[in-house]
Amino acid sequence: MPVTRIVNAVVWCGPPDPATGLARESDAIAFDHDGILALGEEALAVSADLVVDGGGGFVCSAFRDGHVHAIAGGVERALASVQEHDSPQQVAAAVGRWARDHPEAEWVRGEGFDQSLAPGGVFLAQWLDAEVPDRPVVLRASDYHTVWVNSEALRRAGYAADTPQPHDGEIVRDDAGEPCGTLREWGAWRPVYDLLPPMTRGQALDALTIASANFASAGIAWVQDAWVEPHDVTSWLAAAEEGVLRFRADLGLWCDPNTWPDQLAHFVETRERVAATAPGRLSATTIKFFADGVIESGTGAMLEPYCDCPHSTGLPNWEPEELQQAVAAVDALGFSAHIHAIGDAAARTALDAIEYTDAVNGRRDRRATIAHAQLVDAADIGRFARLGVIANFEPYWAKYDVTQAELTAPRLGEDRTARQYLMRTILDSGAPVSFGSDWPVTRHEPLAGIQVAVTRQASPDGAPWLPTERLTVEQALTAYTAGVAYQAGDDRGGSLRRGARADVVLLDQDPRRVPPMAIEGIQVLGTWCDGHRVHGG
Repeated sequence: MPVTRIVNAVVWCGPPDPATGLARESDAIAFDHDGILALGEEALAVSADLVVDGGGGFVCSAFRDGHVHAIAGGVERALASVQEHDSPQQVAAAVGRWARDHPEAEWVRGEGFDQSLAPGGVFLAQWLDAEVPDRPVVLRASDYHTVWVNSEALRRAGYAADTPQPHDGEIVRDDAGEPCGTLREWGAWRPVYDLLPPMTRGQALDALTIASANFASAGIAWVQDAWVEPHDVTSWLAAAEEGVLRFRADLGLWCDPNTWPDQLAHFVETRERVAATAPGRLSATTIKFFADGVIESGTGAMLEPYCDCPHSTGLPNWEPEELQQAVAAVDALGFSAHIHAIGDAAARTALDAIEYTDAVNGRRDRRATIAHAQLVDAADIGRFARLGVIANFEPYWAKYDVTQAELTAPRLGEDRTARQYLMRTILDSGAPVSFGSDWPVTRHEPLAGIQVAVTRQASPDGAPWLPTERLTVEQALTAYTAGVAYQAGDDRGGSLRRGARADVVLLDQDPRRVPPMAIEGIQVLGTWCDGHRVHGG
């Protein structure tokens, strides 16, 4: 394997030295596929096959994404374009154009529409019927918890006025009691998705090829896929066999609250199958739990009722005792728990489950993760550090945007709105923090997330939102590198030191030296995964 040396760049080796508080830096780095060979003068003395002029840029450990949905992100390109529209009618018109251009498609699909476009996030089937009356239409919102369908899709799923509400979802109804076209959470929309034609091998490869290119160009070398079902495992293994993956990934196997005891043997079999088929490229060591939904659709689990619905505290997906038993069971099999928790009740339930697991399985370095942690009660903040739980934030969300203004804040009220995404508070408490994107829910580029983490601003002329929760650039870089490596249990990753994994990114500017609102404009000049250049050059 050729040896690569990068010169003429600031080499940021990782988090500041705890003893001095000073950043660890160098001015050259040499590596091959086995890892980092040398830094500084020693790197200059190494015989190199390839020498890269960094052009005065910035080198650090390649970014990692601690929470992403790679196949879903890649699939969006092949579906109807429902993003970046200003009204439900515009979305419907785009769907109609796609349907007319694809008369062969039995189902018309789209992913990622803006759920804030309709009052209360309620979308009507009749808006889609006006464009596509003869085929089923199913669109998923950017939160991936809300689905908008037309009347034909409702008919095929058997939804009518007398259809009972699922215990783990909501069929939104009109004043007459008829399903209106909005479905919230799995229990409501899975019966529709179960009717969709299965993804072909070619479609899966196309999706992961797109995801791979996106990750490489953004400087990402490893991801935690945070929602993997059995058919997805087949797609991932096919992509590995075909050599289309320019990154490594761990597959977070979805745990169904309705059938989880029957899944345990399958989890173990899948872990072994992935390890045997794609060693070094893929693993399946994580189990994904959804403790609740999202605040915007009123399904995030809350300790106190929603302001706009005083009789509702949301929709938890698990009974607390059942989640405790499930987390303990997968932990006993050697898996790490990755728990989606948006509301403060969900965060507490997730922490309780991990604390229960500690009690019944014994305390160990289990790297349990709570993803999103959008709202955490003050009484629970210290529990992250005490239990060793990783708080995985999606920093791009930590700004006051239209979704906050139109959907989130009205449901939370002033006090709870001002307690969201407490990244600095939880980091200062001593808890481990990692970053992710939740792509395709939001942008996958780490530099965009870092900019928001540092500024808490939606625009250059906007006021910062909760400025006391802003991070330094180095703290944000650490969360996107060493923080995710810690989450992954990768002791060789996340920093640049002799013997470390050769995941490297070269940027054209030092993010610590540019105006904070210019960070996302920094260019990724090169990305290396395990010493192989996968972007640039």
